[in-house]
Amino acid sequence: MTEHDLPTGPHELELEMLELLPALEAVLMVADQPLDHLTLAQAVGHPPIDVDNALKSLAQQYTEQGRGFELRNVAGGWRFFTREEYASAVERFILDGQQARLTQAALETMAVVAYRQPISRTRISAIRGVNVDSVVRTLVTRGLIEESDVDGESGAILYRTTSYFLERMGMGSISELPDIAPLLPELGDMDDETPLADALVVDASAEAADDRG
Repeated sequence: MTEHDLPTGPHELELEMLELLPALEAVLMVADQPLDHLTLAQAVGHPPIDVDNALKSLAQQYTEQGRGFELRNVAGGWRFFTREEYASAVERFILDGQQARLTQAALETMAVVAYRQPISRTRISAIRGVNVDSVVRTLVTRGLIEESDVDGESGAILYRTTSYFLERMGMGSISELPDIAPLLPELGDMDDETPLADALVVDASAEAADDRG
């Protein structure tokens, strides 16, 4: 992109003249890759030369203030990075999050997926008697379950356990799960108040899942 590519005529998008430094910070905050000063100038509606000077000024300010992040010019563009001195705090935060124990709701949902896979969120909710959308997202994020297919009739996404789940459970395959599947209620033989927890007192499984973080 060159400076000639920036909006110059009435046919182009009119840009509001935002306060420069806060506008740059707002755009950089959501950027997932380095942005050059021309791209940033188009976003904030200021002349490229002013944007270039402002970026250098921001970078210097963050360093002088000892902020936990810094603004770097890398790969031909600008982007926020964690300051090296504070990288250990970020690492601890990430690791603690990965090793946080699953809630009882997550353990129950994971057990339903393990014994009834592939299964949709609607069917999981029917078995547990509660909405499981957020719990399923958590399990997917933690790498314990994943999308496997789409139900041919309803079009719903089906979920299954992952190889990471087997690894954390210390099993080679799903066939090694404890034989409690008969204790799980069938959808046609239950009501919305059927407590799955009464059928899922599987201490060994819970401990292994807890340890997995």
